[in-house]
Amino acid sequence: MRVTVGLLIVGVLSCLVLLVDGIARSAAGESAAAAIALAALLVAVANDIRRFRGARTGRGLRVVAIGGGTGLPVSLRAAKIHTSNITAIVTVADDGGSSGRLRREMRVAPPGDLRNNIAALADDESLMTRLLQYRFSGGELRGHAFGNLFIAALADITGSLDQALTEVARVLNLRGRVLPTTLDDVKLVATVLQPDRDVTIRVEGESQIPETGGRIQSVTIEPETVRAFPDSVAAILNAQVVLIGPGSLYTSILPSLLVPGILDALRASAAIKVYVCNVAEQPGETTGYTVADHILALERHIGRGVFQVVVSNGHFPTENAGPNTVYVKPPQPHHEVRQRYDIRSYDLTDNQRPWRHDALKLSNVIRELVDADRSGDTAG
Repeated sequence: MRVTVGLLIVGVLSCLVLLVDGIARSAAGESAAAAIALAALLVAVANDIRRFRGARTGRGLRVVAIGGGTGLPVSLRAAKIHTSNITAIVTVADDGGSSGRLRREMRVAPPGDLRNNIAALADDESLMTRLLQYRFSGGELRGHAFGNLFIAALADITGSLDQALTEVARVLNLRGRVLPTTLDDVKLVATVLQPDRDVTIRVEGESQIPETGGRIQSVTIEPETVRAFPDSVAAILNAQVVLIGPGSLYTSILPSLLVPGILDALRASAAIKVYVCNVAEQPGETTGYTVADHILALERHIGRGVFQVVVSNGHFPTENAGPNTVYVKPPQPHHEVRQRYDIRSYDLTDNQRPWRHDALKLSNVIRELVDADRSGDTAG
């Protein structure tokens, strides 16, 4: 029954996508209103459907994953193999593309990173990912992802983003929950060294920072008075395992960690805290970085000792890598960061896309770390 009802929900959502796209093509001026109206219809239908299915409650290992973008979903897929007690805590600093448009026009938190992680926690991830990532091709909705409109519409209907995310989890029967780092309107600001002029410039906006062509020196979030979302803080304090990353160092991970209440909770948490370093360099952010460079950049922003374990990739295949993949190399044997952290290297590469992590390989590492902690072998 659960599978049948799940497919029914996907079918309802898919029909709505096609209907809204048709409206967008034929009557652009009315498309945004139609999207919200149809999302309201979806909620009503899904609420009726929900009475046939039990609400999923978190069971098993309590895992929190922090970050955003396209990297964090790998940690969620890895954790999903072991538990349904998962909380994704996601940055809300995005200001580009569909998310940026909705942020400016509807004054909602940017939904794009939230959407990516919602798809990763869905029961039928393949179908749900195709649906939530569907982008409209005409009218006023051109370029918008359906998942972004869905979240924005639910936020408008329920009156808040946090309530909208609660409804999304129920409607889509997520294997966990997705929470924002904060409900405040935040802006990411970077200091970037311009190599041609040997001067630093201030760059505002998450989407603009990787485009400057310089070397990022630091990032901050504004305003300084930003408040962490209380449920996110509680999840960190209650976690048994916290995974930080993988993902864009300066535009996904640090914007999450720089929220003061999030950082305070991480320092106070008794969980195993693990930084999952990227497999490959990211042009515009971490060109030329080693694992040690990632760690030192984190330390400059959040201090030392926030996490105990660093998981890095130690396998560098050439097959399927293509000409643009440059792997992030482990620290030298006697590098100072090895004195402060338990740095572990594994084969973490995806066989088809080796610049990305393989979720199954990462899940095995999570299990190894949990088992080591229980036996007292993890650095604390």
